[in-house]
Amino acid sequence: MHLLKQTLEAIRPTDRVVMAAAQKEIDYCLKPPGSLGKLEDIARQIAGITGKVHNAISKKAIVVMMADNGVCAEGVAMYPQDITRIGADFVTSGRMGVNFLANYAKADIIAVDIGIQVDVDLPRVLNRKIRYGTANFLKEPAMSREEAIRAIEVGIEVTNTAIDQGYDLMGTGEIGIGNTTASSAVLYAFTGANIDRVVGRGAGLTDEAFEHKKAVVQQAVRLHRPDPDDALDVLSKVGSLDIAGMAGTYLACAARRVPVVTDGLISNVAALTAMRLKPEAIEYMIPSHISFEPGAKLLKEITGLEPMIDMNMRLGEGTGCALVFSIIEAALRMIEEMGTFAAIGKSRDEIGDHIMAYRGKFPR
Repeated sequence: MHLLKQTLEAIRPTDRVVMAAAQKEIDYCLKPPGSLGKLEDIARQIAGITGKVHNAISKKAIVVMMADNGVCAEGVAMYPQDITRIGADFVTSGRMGVNFLANYAKADIIAVDIGIQVDVDLPRVLNRKIRYGTANFLKEPAMSREEAIRAIEVGIEVTNTAIDQGYDLMGTGEIGIGNTTASSAVLYAFTGANIDRVVGRGAGLTDEAFEHKKAVVQQAVRLHRPDPDDALDVLSKVGSLDIAGMAGTYLACAARRVPVVTDGLISNVAALTAMRLKPEAIEYMIPSHISFEPGAKLLKEITGLEPMIDMNMRLGEGTGCALVFSIIEAALRMIEEMGTFAAIGKSRDEIGDHIMAYRGKFPR
């Protein structure tokens, strides 16, 4: 608990003064104000995160948390739990979906066994196992509160190590059969929203299995009555180890002032969990894509994280993070490489005054 407490206490809001200075540099680039849209937002946000107007990315990594879920015993997943162990093998040998995208983005993958149901003896998998999968939360709590805290702290520790090694742009990913059910249960526990806004088909369930999945989520939350104002209570009763680990990654990045990219549904449920633990943590997150799962739209409304792309993706693993890393790097080049209004003899202050007047008449 000490590491979690220490990390939460270290998180501060992003630097608004530096963000304003970055915006001034962005506006001085030779273009109409706001014409590069979200690229401008990203450059400004990262300035506020790092405390520097001029930024460049040197090393990128996606932390992939891997764990099994006891609720699979209820028939809520199309695939057997053995797939999680196989996924651990494939992601470290370069054969998962995230691998070809990470290779393209020149990003590394940090694979973490935080709760696979069997022992994993793979040299490129970090063994940080909390337990051999969660319990079936339709029968009993998924884990203890202490285990939830330890799982979050695993995420913090792994991410802190990566940052110490020079990684300055992080992403989150997960592999675990049944984790869409766990993420739906966490989202339902936090929001109490209409179940059809929360639960999706995951990995291709039939209509009958889909209805059963929704019932399982509702029954589990009714059984355990997790406190929506206590993120650790929600996480321990109906959550998963990979969600907890990713929440730790978000918190560590916020504490260390490093930008972190969210992926799909499960990754964004972890983002919401981190936000409930420390609201300011959300300021350090950059959303990648909008998942095809219905809960993704609800999460966007709650967190305010506006995804950059819509590709009908729902694979997870950190695929969305890898896909948008290059967009983020492109955004940072704007201040460094674009020509400015100096070419026509205008100073920053002159352009700033002109833009202030323009935005007064036509506010964004």
